[in-house]
Amino acid sequence: MASPRRAAPEARVRLNRDRVIEAAVKLADVGGLDALTMRRLGEELNVEAMSIYNHVANKEDLINGMADAVFSEIELPSHSDDWKTAIRKRSISFREILARHSWATTVRDSGANPGAATLRHHDRVIGTFRNGGFSVAMAAHAFSAVDSYIYGFAMQEKSLPFTTPEEVAAMAEIMLAQLPRSEYPYLAELTADYVLKPGYFYGDEFLVGLDLILDGLEAMRNAS
Repeated sequence: MASPRRAAPEARVRLNRDRVIEAAVKLADVGGLDALTMRRLGEELNVEAMSIYNHVANKEDLINGMADAVFSEIELPSHSDDWKTAIRKRSISFREILARHSWATTVRDSGANPGAATLRHHDRVIGTFRNGGFSVAMAAHAFSAVDSYIYGFAMQEKSLPFTTPEEVAAMAEIMLAQLPRSEYPYLAELTADYVLKPGYFYGDEFLVGLDLILDGLEAMRNAS
């Protein structure tokens, strides 16, 4: 009687820098950067932690790579759009990516060692402003204003104790019940007459602020 045929062993997937960074991003998405250790990353990849250093120099290099991976997901401004439309679309995409990778709000743009995707992204954004009629100095002002707003809004959203319109309404009801109108009349008014209106969602404020900034930048460019 022939002996049963043994199943062929699974081919081990070769470890490389991209796989290491991809796994690190997934860990950070779930538990934040505090949950990201080389040991935990090694377990995720089913390798010894020390073998990861064949692909990243250290923890800083790993996080730089993760930040670059985040920038690679952001929609680049399109050459076929006018500057305002292109930057608006890119800003909306940027905010969505930061919501997906909330840890990235504390990493910013890889510090002194930006990756290729980060550099390509920044170059395209600056180029969009320059081709839209902004001087070099105004392009710098515009780039700073827009990105500071995006990061700030993303950090604010991350810190809020609610994520859905239903949770916002429930929290507003609690706040309103605790607000003496005589002491905080405008805060009580805002809560009762705006936040508690059907359909209110804090995330919708993003586009209002973004359009104000873009209109202001357009006015600055036109006045120059």
